[in-house]
Amino acid sequence: MFTGIIEDKGKVTAIQKDEKSMEITIYSPKIISDAHLGDSIAVNGVCLTVTHLTQEEMTVDVMPETVKATTIHSLKMGDYVNLERAMSANGRFGGHIVSGHVDGVGTIRSKKPVSNAVYIEIDIPKELTENCIPKGSITIDGTSLTLFNVSEQSVTVSLIPHTYAETIIGQKKVGEKVNIETDLLGKYVLQHLKRADKGSNITLDFLRQNGF
Repeated sequence: MFTGIIEDKGKVTAIQKDEKSMEITIYSPKIISDAHLGDSIAVNGVCLTVTHLTQEEMTVDVMPETVKATTIHSLKMGDYVNLERAMSANGRFGGHIVSGHVDGVGTIRSKKPVSNAVYIEIDIPKELTENCIPKGSITIDGTSLTLFNVSEQSVTVSLIPHTYAETIIGQKKVGEKVNIETDLLGKYVLQHLKRADKGSNITLDFLRQNGF
């Protein structure tokens, strides 16, 4: 489990690919300082397992399903990635609950500077927007962000200068892909309501009509 608060931008130093899977080596002394074999590390929002460690680098395996379902397959030597270690039970919970299980891939539609912030609109699969609400949380390439606008097929987030500088999102261009994880609690509530829809008088339409 993660919080979406990025701890470091690591540099991809080696990639090994076979037909369906990958092995990625990442330079990040900061993360390595408190990492162990078998640890879960979020790499651009994807929960991966550390399989090898040196004093400065770690290697993670990427299984076929993850290669297909995320942007990890597009990484190249020299790319930077957002990194976060698993949440510590005695640490501050600064973001929101993030599982590291990506729901889908989005495409950056626009970037617009507004005062000290940058508004980024991202096209996402339509089925994911039903999990999103204005002022709710979303994870983009592993970064916990607040939703400022939600339409049928896109969401808009705002990056403060610190987030812009300390994560890879600020360097991404219009047209580039990002990993999307919608709010975990929202997904559970929505699934519960959908199931209740089949045998209860409290339906999604009922809730909408009554202001929920």
